[in-house]
Amino acid sequence: MREPVTAYIGLGANLGEPAAALALAVHHVGSLPGSKVTAQSSFYLTAPINSVGPDYINAVIAVQTTLTAPALLVFLQGIEVAAGRQRPYRNAPRTLDLDILLYGHASLSSSTLSVPHPRMWQRSFVLLPLAEIAPALVSPTQLRTVMVQSITKLA
Repeated sequence: MREPVTAYIGLGANLGEPAAALALAVHHVGSLPGSKVTAQSSFYLTAPINSVGPDYINAVIAVQTTLTAPALLVFLQGIEVAAGRQRPYRNAPRTLDLDILLYGHASLSSSTLSVPHPRMWQRSFVLLPLAEIAPALVSPTQLRTVMVQSITKLA
């Protein structure tokens, strides 16, 4: 059996019932083989970046998993499809988006998966929730660079 790795997953949605979709996704991720959700950020309301449509609800979760990063990605994409995710064009509005942000200390790059997530350091909707659950992973300088982006922590 593989040693567990802590993966951080970004969650987002702006179609349908986004908060319910994120809550259900957290449940499904926690039900994956060899996986357990160990931390969950608050939900945040954010304006779309390089896109149109309603505001997003975003969050980040920490997951202890024995799955490999590629296997985790396949399961996450299955959860997205089950939630009605379609990919008509880049940055299209979505019912659910699940991104592997970090996978332990791994650095991976393939045609289907890049870890750390290549744009995570440019996005307040990733860095603020990540800093909430894993403050040692996000520096004050990194947070300052994204504070110009619209984001509101939801109650």
